[in-house]
Amino acid sequence: MDLVSFVMLLLLLLTCTTLYSLHYLNVRRSKANYKLPPGPSPLPIIGNLHELGNKPHHSSAILAKIHGPIMTLKLGQLTTIVISSAEMAKMVLQTYDQFLSNRTVPEAARIHNHHIHSIAFMPMTPLWRSLRKICNNQLFANKTIDARQDLRRKKVQELLGEIHQSSQIGEGVDVGEAAFKTTINLLSNTIFSMDLVQSSGSAARFKDLVANITKESGKPNLADYFPALRMVDPQRIKAHNAIYAGKLLDIFHDLIYQRKKLILKTGSDTNKDMLEALLNISQENSKEMDKINIEHLMLTLFVAGTDTITSTLEWAMTELLSNPNTMTKAKRELEETIGKGNQVEESDIARLPYLQAILKETFRLHPSVPFLIPRKADTDVEINGYTIPKGSQVLINVYAIGRDSNVWKNDTNLFSPERFLGVETDVRGRHFELIPFGAGRRICPGLTYAMRILFLMLGSLVNCFDWKLENDSKAEDIDMEEEFGITLRKCKPLRSIPIKVNN
Repeated sequence: MDLVSFVMLLLLLLTCTTLYSLHYLNVRRSKANYKLPPGPSPLPIIGNLHELGNKPHHSSAILAKIHGPIMTLKLGQLTTIVISSAEMAKMVLQTYDQFLSNRTVPEAARIHNHHIHSIAFMPMTPLWRSLRKICNNQLFANKTIDARQDLRRKKVQELLGEIHQSSQIGEGVDVGEAAFKTTINLLSNTIFSMDLVQSSGSAARFKDLVANITKESGKPNLADYFPALRMVDPQRIKAHNAIYAGKLLDIFHDLIYQRKKLILKTGSDTNKDMLEALLNISQENSKEMDKINIEHLMLTLFVAGTDTITSTLEWAMTELLSNPNTMTKAKRELEETIGKGNQVEESDIARLPYLQAILKETFRLHPSVPFLIPRKADTDVEINGYTIPKGSQVLINVYAIGRDSNVWKNDTNLFSPERFLGVETDVRGRHFELIPFGAGRRICPGLTYAMRILFLMLGSLVNCFDWKLENDSKAEDIDMEEEFGITLRKCKPLRSIPIKVNN
């Protein structure tokens, strides 16, 4: 055992010894002051950590069936309240949203001061409100999104062109990688007026970088559950994320520097993109938006936006290939509405209810962020006779909510878009049985942008190509295994051979 390992082990033992005595004191104090929601009995020191496993969204959903839709888990020193029903989610995200909107910041996000500058993790300070207002009123306002409709059409055309090349030689397509390249270049053109990745190879490298950040961030981290271990970073999660995020921040830093250099040289910025808008705001009010905030906003947008859109698109295509009857119905609707083999336009979306239902069903079964981003109680909050104590972490298990048999009829594990036909359920935070983007003050500001991209890509892939699994595999052979992180990705990438559909 080397010196570093010995010191880490010694610190862990000292911490555990201290926590052992504090554990029961905290439990007795909490029971005396308020009534926690029910939950499994915690073990000394580790609490319920042993019950999470490598798929905590699954294990906590199973525990919720035993202990109820509002449940307490003791994760080391961190008291965690898990919400597993639409009714309880509404209480947290709407009724008591003002008291439960701040964040529990994981150690994985405390890199390069990201938690201080990122709109996803910073507390609801005046700076957060200013950044949120900028996102809602300028970056993701409907008029801003509408103005870039031609860009989205062009990038989807490029995606279809590349897939057509694969179809001509009978080559399989990595659906997730193709979707990622389109998504990241859409985002980089919206922000920087340029493609950030030029080839499949560079797309794969960027995809791995983003995937590594979300994977590391989603790992159970001892430093989150035992604060005394933060200095040690025993699993090296923070160290790894600092490297991955640092590479992206360096790219954004250089792009911002080059743009500011161009403005100084020419006296103006003719790009008319998101970066121009942010730099103008920064020049007018550096307290609302400075260079550091811009870089960290870029990091948030690129990591959160690209991985969630890519994951959802890949799961949707996976489910369609696993359910040939559903694929046939989707193709029939597209053919009858916009014509066989045509690219989907944004004006078509409202006329494609079955395609909308497919995406909703994908969100229900495969929420891209299964626990949303953890919330933190600013004060004691009483719900249904139970107390969510001040300082506790609050997780919304949207994976469990999507499989609640009290809400969803028939087999909740069955992919059935028909369950959304003729009902008003949407994903905009108003119907708490389906909240893949969250709800309340912290709802994802890029919701509308993400939905448009998903509709365009999914509809066009289905309408312009037939799809055949590689190696003559059958639908029932498709690997449906999940890889847990902040986002819920497929373990095994979906590869399929496209066959061009003639108009």
